[in-house]
Amino acid sequence: MQTSPSLYLNPSARTAQLARPSDDVRAFHAGFPGYHPTPLVNLPAVAAELGVGRVLVKDESSRLGLPAFKILGASYAIARALSARWGSATTLSLDELRAQAPSHPPVTLFAATDGNHGRAVAHTARLIGLACTIFYPDTLTEAAMSAISGEGATTHLLALPYDDVVAAMRDAADSHGDAALVIQDTAWEGYHEIPGWIVDGYSTMLDELDEQLAQLEIEAVDLALAPAGVGSLAQAIVAHFRGGEGSPSVAIVEPETAPSVFHALTTGEPGPVDTAHTVMLGLNCGTVSDLAWPVLQAGADAAVLVTDDDARAAVATLQAEGVDSGPCGAATLAGARRLSLAARAEIGLTESSTVVLFNTESLSANPL
Repeated sequence: MQTSPSLYLNPSARTAQLARPSDDVRAFHAGFPGYHPTPLVNLPAVAAELGVGRVLVKDESSRLGLPAFKILGASYAIARALSARWGSATTLSLDELRAQAPSHPPVTLFAATDGNHGRAVAHTARLIGLACTIFYPDTLTEAAMSAISGEGATTHLLALPYDDVVAAMRDAADSHGDAALVIQDTAWEGYHEIPGWIVDGYSTMLDELDEQLAQLEIEAVDLALAPAGVGSLAQAIVAHFRGGEGSPSVAIVEPETAPSVFHALTTGEPGPVDTAHTVMLGLNCGTVSDLAWPVLQAGADAAVLVTDDDARAAVATLQAEGVDSGPCGAATLAGARRLSLAARAEIGLTESSTVVLFNTESLSANPL
């Protein structure tokens, strides 16, 4: 294991074998109006810059009517949780959830967010016909706040760090008793099932990726880069690439001002870290999810920290290439740039390598 102030390497990660979720997730999402796989975009100019054979970006800037990938996890977790609450042995479809909601006791969905997750929960609640309450910090953009309230959610703005906003949301949900259903994308002691379903929901994106790679006759990925806030998407990506054939490098990318996963990996302790402002709002989280931590510790080959300037430059590059990316999504390109300079040999990059980036949001979801 090697570390530096902004780079972590774990040479043993490729030996990890991790479980993938079941195959029913994509079938659930296919029942949403307007479902279609998001694009996998080839970036030859970026590949030339990095000195690799191919750079592909899975572009989640428009997913199921929202400008970010979060709807995949939130909607599936809500469906699983409501199906269990309402006594169904199988995961109810969106239409079935909407039809059954009036015949069950009222339920209010609760979530805390630094942007896209809260809107995804509120959007799904609106589609089903449920009440929803969203808490968020005052670092959120006016556009993001407006988008969440526009979904019909009751909102609470708190001048607190994200971790404290989560705590306030939990207290409010507790006060509602059995009528509350917390849909949060981070796990803590005693709260693992719903965050696990959120992670499972992201597998639709990865299932699509596998199909798209096969259509391009690409047999193997050499490096995949995952942005990390609490680590749930990174958990899904690491588990995906550690659950099948082949063993690419998987790198975690975070802001220098919010290095919760990096701190956990370099110290071996997933404790909270202090965070500061970053344009990568969705990655500004101080505590790694309990559920994500063991997966990332076992299966992440690298973790790299990037600056706001790195993210802004990556946004500009992707926009110039026709990819509508906000700073959280562009962080993966920023991380690839740093890794290609600082750890090229260690992560196995060559002039024939295939690199996969994940653009998790549009610029409208997180304006600079």
